[in-house]
Amino acid sequence: MHAPISTSVDQEDAQKLKIVIVGHVDHGKSTLIGRLLFDTHSLPDGKIEQIQKACAAEGMDFEYAFLLDALLEEQEQNITIDTTQIQFRTKARNYVIVDAPGHKEFLKNMITGAASADAAIVLLDAREGLQEQTRRHGYLLSLLGVKQVLVAVNKMDLVEFSQATFNDLERDYRAFLEPYGIEPLHFIPMSAKHGHNIVKSSEKMSWFKGPTLLAALDHLQQPPAPIDRPLRFIVQDIYRFDERRLIAGRIESGQLKTGDELVFWPDRKRSKIKSIETWPEKPGKTHAQAGQSIAITLEEQIFVQRGHIASHLETPPVEGHSFSARVFWLHNEPLHVGQSYTLKLATQQVEARLVRIDRLMDSATLTPLNESRQSIGRNEVAELVFRARQPLAFDNSDVVQETGRFIVVQDGRIGGGGVIFGSQYEPTTDAVRSTNISWTDDPISPEARIDYFGHRGAVIWMTGLSGSGKSTLATALQARLFRQGYATTLLDGDNLRHGLCSDLGFSAEDRSEKYPTRGGSGQTSCRGRTRCDRSVYLASGERP
Repeated sequence: MHAPISTSVDQEDAQKLKIVIVGHVDHGKSTLIGRLLFDTHSLPDGKIEQIQKACAAEGMDFEYAFLLDALLEEQEQNITIDTTQIQFRTKARNYVIVDAPGHKEFLKNMITGAASADAAIVLLDAREGLQEQTRRHGYLLSLLGVKQVLVAVNKMDLVEFSQATFNDLERDYRAFLEPYGIEPLHFIPMSAKHGHNIVKSSEKMSWFKGPTLLAALDHLQQPPAPIDRPLRFIVQDIYRFDERRLIAGRIESGQLKTGDELVFWPDRKRSKIKSIETWPEKPGKTHAQAGQSIAITLEEQIFVQRGHIASHLETPPVEGHSFSARVFWLHNEPLHVGQSYTLKLATQQVEARLVRIDRLMDSATLTPLNESRQSIGRNEVAELVFRARQPLAFDNSDVVQETGRFIVVQDGRIGGGGVIFGSQYEPTTDAVRSTNISWTDDPISPEARIDYFGHRGAVIWMTGLSGSGKSTLATALQARLFRQGYATTLLDGDNLRHGLCSDLGFSAEDRSEKYPTRGGSGQTSCRGRTRCDRSVYLASGERP
């Protein structure tokens, strides 16, 4: 266990609950947010008067939505076209509201807004009922892992505060959300324009015995603080200052301190933190935590690069080539099975191939499609499997959200985004070992190889501490011997960890296997695999 560390982060900020408000266009999101700001006295002094004067000058009636839709373009189109973050406060705690657009053309912004939310309010128009975007937004909340959901049935004044209408909408929407694992905490009938059931219970709907919207918000659970989750230090770059080699990055979750041993994934190299560096400098800093951008130096100079993710040994991420994900596709060109794409996860960027589509949903109703498809079209959602060309470090999104989400790049721009919900584990140390095996003789004799190549064989081992120049020397030596007519092959230890040695960690047993001693036969191999570290092997017939 790692001891708790004192935080310099504002505790008030840590207690803010992020709420995303979603719903079909014109269902009243901006009006609701404006009303919340007004009723909780969270607006700057003079803001109401300013909007009222502007409305009077234009000959318009005052609307609470104008508190947010201040841009002329948004007022003319009567749609919210971007995500807006607004803060307000109740006696219980502070909130950040993410106003996400409901128009179909702005789903990318909606996904951006909901991605960091702790809870959601889904807004329904009592008169219009369930619409395409209402269904789509419900699924997206499930895809993004938003568990705490309130459903606000707005504009009840337009259906004469009918309990029957409210009950029908609640029944239908609960039935729609159930297959996606979303169970709303409350359905609340309300009218944002007239303030019914926002802060105070409405006399017009005395039949409703549940909480007001504000009371329901105050009873939502605060999510675990990022510092209480597993450490994920995302490496952004490597810098050299004086004799120091600084590994710069951001702590997305967890905490670290000097002396901690870190494992860097996907290469699994380990070293202890020698120092923590910040800008401006704070000499003697020994602790850092989620949300901070820092640099660290290591006691042993191992190879670390941009894209690596550092963790503590006991709480590692998943390392693998394949994973299952839920993806929402936004590109005009379809996402095709068998085609390669660029995946960006944290600071990792790899080429990956879409292996298969496990489940596809109708883009309008989000009901599963039974048809077999080899592509995903614009605004469609699917559960699928990607396989990367090189190992990735990641988490299932319900473990660490920041390393469980990714984007797919096509033709130089973002094509879609997804969340990982299942890693495709591959057999490693638990693999079954064969017993019915026998040695196969080489039909080419050592003498024949010497005659063909014109020289005897040898293995030259380059050993030394990390960062001492083994790879540089081995590369230069190989080039020199090749120019002199020797048949040479370079086997680099780091390269082997991407393939042949990908299942080995840094335990004493694994290090012993990766750096073996010669057996009686003279072979440098174990478990049937030849292993060399930073070496030049001169191809010939004799065993070294």
